[in-house]
Amino acid sequence: MSQPAAEAPGVSALLHNRGFVGLLVYRLLAMLSYQIVAVTVGWHVYELTRDALALGLIGLAEVIPYFCFALFAGYAVDHLPRRKLGMAACIGLLVTTLTLAAVAGGVLPAGFGGFGTLTIYAAIAVNGVVRAFLAPVYMSLFARVLKREQFARGAGVSSVVMQSGLVLGPAMGGLLVAWGGKTSAYLVAAGFAAAAAIAVISLRVTEPPMPSERAPVFKSIGEGLRFVFNTQVVLGAQALDMFSVLFGGAVALLPAFINEILHYGPEALGLLRAAPAAGAVLVGVYLARHPLQRNAGRILLFAVAGFGLCIIGFALSRQLWLSALLLMMSGMCDGVSVVVRSTILQLATPDHMRGRVSSINGIFIGSSNELGAFESGVAARLLGLVPSVIFGGCMTLAVVGITARLAPKLRRLDLRELH
Repeated sequence: MSQPAAEAPGVSALLHNRGFVGLLVYRLLAMLSYQIVAVTVGWHVYELTRDALALGLIGLAEVIPYFCFALFAGYAVDHLPRRKLGMAACIGLLVTTLTLAAVAGGVLPAGFGGFGTLTIYAAIAVNGVVRAFLAPVYMSLFARVLKREQFARGAGVSSVVMQSGLVLGPAMGGLLVAWGGKTSAYLVAAGFAAAAAIAVISLRVTEPPMPSERAPVFKSIGEGLRFVFNTQVVLGAQALDMFSVLFGGAVALLPAFINEILHYGPEALGLLRAAPAAGAVLVGVYLARHPLQRNAGRILLFAVAGFGLCIIGFALSRQLWLSALLLMMSGMCDGVSVVVRSTILQLATPDHMRGRVSSINGIFIGSSNELGAFESGVAARLLGLVPSVIFGGCMTLAVVGITARLAPKLRRLDLRELH
């Protein structure tokens, strides 16, 4: 199940790799900035509008530009200097965050005419464009700072950093808004964005030579799409993650579960929201020390099936501690999926296509999160709260069975075959 330590340098070697550590710092700083803004802007918009629909429009304002620019961002990462693109993206994050700080401080109006929050939504839309560049830059540079035999272990370390950011960012955002106000929270996020820009441009990494002739944009994007759809292990891993999250996500319904099923107050929301990330951190630490190699495809399928079973158990639970435990276990299963999928992408993707393939992966994952929240709400309205989550868990198990049958190469995958 795990690779002997003698076959590849251990975690300590990775943490002594200045390029890898610098790349992790870039990812963590950018994520903290983004997460603080996400929490703060939600509070900001609700304060101005007192309208729950306005909160939903925040996600829409970001996702639409992200989808529109993701493939073009991947093309840019494959054809332009990656560190400079990363720095430009972080500067874009800095500018939009300072704009939001100016709105919160009364320097800029929140909107114009009949649109009282237009400025805020415009800034969030720009953030969606910026977000389209952040992950492809990271994924492309990841392969430049590590050797191929280190990819599996590096993906585990990266997962720990990512999940830690998902826990720390929202917590910091909430505390900053409570103690210092919205303007202070935005300014701290701007500081993180500036630090991320410095971190990525300061990376000690050799970049691949730029192609002497650039392929036409749409032809190049089509090449990336053909690679993904013609590579069974890549397409299978991405589709498995997309549909399992689309049907099995329960996070969007947590406030309703806390109020109607568990009968706790808002203090329980933070516990349940943090539980999946905590589980993912634990499994990321383990996989960083014991990276998967043999039977990786089979383990991936079992992990996603375990995720579905945990979601079904969560729907049936009536105890807060059991619900938190099941969500933590679902996070552990999802953590295995994230690490294995990331390793497959790194090992199977040619270096000159990493930006485009990472962008396509981002569309798969981004759409599953946003559409999953929408699916959860619609299913809860049609089926009821508990039946809708049970249905989602059962659909996740069905997705695993379908993937195992239609993607035999993924089912039989040994990561050593991709080295």
